[in-house]
Amino acid sequence: MTKARISKPIIIVIAIILSGILSGIIAGVFFGLTRDLPQIRALEDFKPSAVTRIYSANKVLLAEFFIEKRVPVPLKDIPHYLKTALIATEDRKFYKHSGVDIKGILRAIIKNIWAGEYVEGASTITQQLAKTLFLTPKKTIIRKMKEAVLSFQLERRYTKDEILKLYLNQVYFGSGAYGVESAARLFFGKTVKSLNLAECALIAGLPKSPSRYSPLVNIDLALKRRNIVLKQMATTGIITETALKQALKQPLLLEKSGFDPVKGPYFVEHVRNFLEEIIGPTMLYKSGLTVFTTLSWPLQKAAEQSVENGLFALEKRMKQNKIINPKPQCSLISIDIQSGGILAMVGGRNFYKSPFNRATVAKRQPGSAFKPVVYAYAIEKDFPQSTLILDAPVVFKGAREGDDWRPENFSDDFKGEITFRKALALSKNIPAVRLIEMLGASSVSRFGHTLGIKTPLLSNLTLALGSSDVTLLDLTASYSVFPNRGKLISPYCIMEVLDQNERVIWRVKPQKKVVMSRAGASIITNMLKGVIEEGTGRKARVLRHSVAGKTGTTDEFKDALFIGFSSSISTGVWVGQDDFTTLGDMETGAKAALPIWIEFMKKALADKPYQYFDIPDDVVQVRMDATTGFLVQDDSRKGVKALFKKGTEPKRLK
Repeated sequence: MTKARISKPIIIVIAIILSGILSGIIAGVFFGLTRDLPQIRALEDFKPSAVTRIYSANKVLLAEFFIEKRVPVPLKDIPHYLKTALIATEDRKFYKHSGVDIKGILRAIIKNIWAGEYVEGASTITQQLAKTLFLTPKKTIIRKMKEAVLSFQLERRYTKDEILKLYLNQVYFGSGAYGVESAARLFFGKTVKSLNLAECALIAGLPKSPSRYSPLVNIDLALKRRNIVLKQMATTGIITETALKQALKQPLLLEKSGFDPVKGPYFVEHVRNFLEEIIGPTMLYKSGLTVFTTLSWPLQKAAEQSVENGLFALEKRMKQNKIINPKPQCSLISIDIQSGGILAMVGGRNFYKSPFNRATVAKRQPGSAFKPVVYAYAIEKDFPQSTLILDAPVVFKGAREGDDWRPENFSDDFKGEITFRKALALSKNIPAVRLIEMLGASSVSRFGHTLGIKTPLLSNLTLALGSSDVTLLDLTASYSVFPNRGKLISPYCIMEVLDQNERVIWRVKPQKKVVMSRAGASIITNMLKGVIEEGTGRKARVLRHSVAGKTGTTDEFKDALFIGFSSSISTGVWVGQDDFTTLGDMETGAKAALPIWIEFMKKALADKPYQYFDIPDDVVQVRMDATTGFLVQDDSRKGVKALFKKGTEPKRLK
């Protein structure tokens, strides 16, 4: 019996079929691996997310905005020791392999099988870059195969130095730092090119396990890891034994503060919100912009200190007055009168406990701090400040939703007929209500909006006493019109925004508008100067500058305000509690808010020369009796220097 033989042609056919099947399987696997892989050429347009930096007007770094803390740097700025330390630690054959270290993979497989668990990896720097840029960190066979394919493609398209540069700027080093520059700044408070050998070794050792070896997480582990890297550098001949011994002895001197805390956090958050509107969040957080703001860092520090001191004193008084669980808050806003730029902003006692910005968002009643709007409108309507108005009890029929209204003075006394100037200086309520009745509440409301107040204003007589909610920012901006010759400049916080190439992509265009006459503005300024020289703002006379302003207090002492200005700076202060409860008996604007304003303005005006307020050519200055409105002798103690439009000045008493 003979064995059947398979003819040679059949064997060839079978071999061809099996080869085809095998090729198809390989092709299918390859297609399956590569069909959803990203295009490597996209790296040519790749721009890693960079940090946007916010600076004050005097170029103090206030804050950094980022998704990933990353500051890309060129390879030439990265120390030789850092590059070689990383290669010695992560991938010694980096300049020899083609993206994947086959021998390293086989060695790792054997060790892992022998240990019965994953104890060693074999990813090259190229593979780690491919994973970081294009893949997920999940450890699977399929991902490792995709990683290998991408690594081969990276090596074909880019030089080793280009790959190393991408890796060093991209990889995570722990504690929120991406890239070597961010790591250097975070851990050592210096640029990467300033790192010494020991510092380079520490950073080079972090990618193995950044969350574990970060010196901000575990300083002992970080030191041990640094020393391992130093020894590997000596073993591979990168450094000498002498250099090794010196580096091992070097202490780990960390930047104590880590990332600098945000300076002026309420202002910075205001800036962030504005930037998100004008350029969008993607550009803001990824494009590495440089933003120059209007903030004066010295004035911001002065504002924060003034608020802290004022609230400390107030809270102490509240406890003495048996107020249960006092939680007073304060906001302060300061504006450059000529430019409209915001110089300082405090939105509350502690941003990190309460980020709600009480300077820009909170809407509270201004009380008597609204009265200058009423008197300014009267001056615009050609009422001179010597006009007499009756300070006596009055009842307004049907003034409040069908009810009669009997307004009261805070002081509970009545002066009879007094001038506009004295009524404003003493903050008399009844004259202000009588005046708004004469002018028309709706007209005053419209004028308030003309001055820059954006919130709705009531059109009834209570408006004269500040019954409509306003923001401190709007109210302070409206006061800025008076020393600015009748011009309203909408407050702004940013001067310009630069891209990574230092090209201007946005620059402020201040919105200026004349909203009242220069003569009228100078006269109401003069009247508000009278508040300080003759009225409720007397405490501010300690300032050796020409200043003006107005106190404000609401019912039951729930809000205390002082809004005032010099010829160059307008500043508003509000004090109150978020739950609208009282600050305590007699905690008026003059007592709770004015001291904060004074302390801030002392520092703000300390290095400025004495400046007079504007007196235009069509205005005259005379000496007037503030009570009667008549002219007096220049040497009379009763007289005050008052401004009038030419032809409206008072006559001398015969």
